[in-house]
Amino acid sequence: MTLTKHKPSLNQLVRPLVKELVDHAEKFRLQVSRLDNGCTIVDAGIQADGGLEAGRLVAEICLGGMGTVTLTHSPYAGRWPLTVNVHTGNPVLACLGSQYAGWSLSHGKGKGSFYALGSGPARALCVKEELFGELGYRDESGETALVMEVDQVPPLELIEKIASDCGIQPSGLTIILTPTSSLAGSLQVVARVLEVAMHKAHTLHFPLSDILDGSGSAPLCPPAPDFIRAMGRTNDAILFAGQVHLFVRGSDEAAERLAAELPSSVSKDYGKPFAQIFKEYEYDFFKIDPMLFSPASVIVSAVESGRSFHGGKLDLELLEKSFGA
Repeated sequence: MTLTKHKPSLNQLVRPLVKELVDHAEKFRLQVSRLDNGCTIVDAGIQADGGLEAGRLVAEICLGGMGTVTLTHSPYAGRWPLTVNVHTGNPVLACLGSQYAGWSLSHGKGKGSFYALGSGPARALCVKEELFGELGYRDESGETALVMEVDQVPPLELIEKIASDCGIQPSGLTIILTPTSSLAGSLQVVARVLEVAMHKAHTLHFPLSDILDGSGSAPLCPPAPDFIRAMGRTNDAILFAGQVHLFVRGSDEAAERLAAELPSSVSKDYGKPFAQIFKEYEYDFFKIDPMLFSPASVIVSAVESGRSFHGGKLDLELLEKSFGA
């Protein structure tokens, strides 16, 4: 599959955003450090306070500079009106080529081991995932950024490997750390509401080249001090109250089928707060039905016929069980 004849560079587009984050670290209440090998570490919620504005900018970095993330108050979200809004005119490349946390990173074994999933434009330099073969995309750049949802700095050996896999010097690498329990971390996860819809559309074998544009929104969850509750709430924001609108080419039948199959409520595991589901599956992600990870409500508009198809609905009662706990 070829996205465009002249493909944009995610890493070039994201560079001004990374520069703003680093150059104005005090404004965003971040801590920036440089390791001996030259790698830049941005702490957005471990020792630093960070905040929602930092998380908003990190979310745009995750999108490879190809999307906008804003905060508004929505009257449709019941008791949780603060809403994260996402839009990109190139949802395939922005969401799947950059924002998706598809790079599995690990170092060591046992108690001192490190594990994280990497997202952001660095994935498009490494291109280890099969997904990039389908996208027909590989970026070239001497600088890049990688986002990890962790509460510790990665081991130096792993950082060296990341830089090597990207084909750059460590001095060209910026790693942004956003713990899920932090304000910045929770916002950048909720900002994946469109990305999870794109990933599920891919899983459902909908032609990615037929997805032309997309937007999404979800309520911002309140912070939680422990990882399980924080992760649960960020997921529930999308599963119970996430809304996505996709614009697609192709037949009405294909658009209608996508709208029917996309919502989280089609999953056999739907109906409980995510933290509870996770516990019942003995904290094993791979036991959870992958069809669960999707927004609550979707609209799919077929641009050639002008018809729109709706699927799913908001579930504010389940949202309250998660956010109000």
